[in-house]
Amino acid sequence: MSQSTTTTLGGSPLSIASGLHGRHLTRRLVQLYVGLTLYGVSSALLVRSGLGLEPWGVLHQGLAEKTGLTIGVVSIIVGAAVLLLWIPIRQKPGLGTVSNVFVIGVAMDGTLALVPDVHGLAGQVPLLATGIVLNGVATGLYIAARFGPGPRDGLMTGLHRLTGRSIRLVRTAIEVAVVATGFALGGSVGVGTVLYALAIGPLAQYFLRWFAVPEASPRPDSGGSETPGAATRPTSVDPQVAPETPGQAILRP
Repeated sequence: MSQSTTTTLGGSPLSIASGLHGRHLTRRLVQLYVGLTLYGVSSALLVRSGLGLEPWGVLHQGLAEKTGLTIGVVSIIVGAAVLLLWIPIRQKPGLGTVSNVFVIGVAMDGTLALVPDVHGLAGQVPLLATGIVLNGVATGLYIAARFGPGPRDGLMTGLHRLTGRSIRLVRTAIEVAVVATGFALGGSVGVGTVLYALAIGPLAQYFLRWFAVPEASPRPDSGGSETPGAATRPTSVDPQVAPETPGQAILRP
């Protein structure tokens, strides 16, 4: 198989053209872009709740406060900058990686333009809960589409491969640094930040299985065995989102 069509989540070659084939391509593309859009929407809802953001959102908000740019534009700039860090650690982006940089930021700014500030816990708490759950749905959608990890997740898995340290340790170190920097710049840290950290792993795991795309089984004339119904049965163990892979481990709190 040529490098342009090889796909993995954990540090092996991956390209923007990866995965652009197969009979479920349309469904996967829809999942990818719906998921990324909903991710931006969910991040905007967390902003409007005023009860604390997800780790990278804290950094984005802090930078937005200091630069005067919108938080969505900052998200795009940070995503592009993180993507550049893939070069020295020899990570290669997929379609989902590049799309992640732009779609989430645009969807976030669009949602913030439509949803007003909310005051009082009676409105803030439901907005926070909706944002966290919707973020889990969005994560399950775009990762299950199998077009590659986002820039920030790829940085984690790339450093894991390069340093030999566990995904949990690498993720924790990066996110602690991101939250501390964002908070120092004026980003919002609160109960929502803690709830997000506790809930996003289980939610994303659940929705990954819910949105798993059925994989085509080998054709009878290809020499492989074919299980009746396998071509239409969703599987929760995909080589790119299997529970034991680094790509799946990034979802655990």
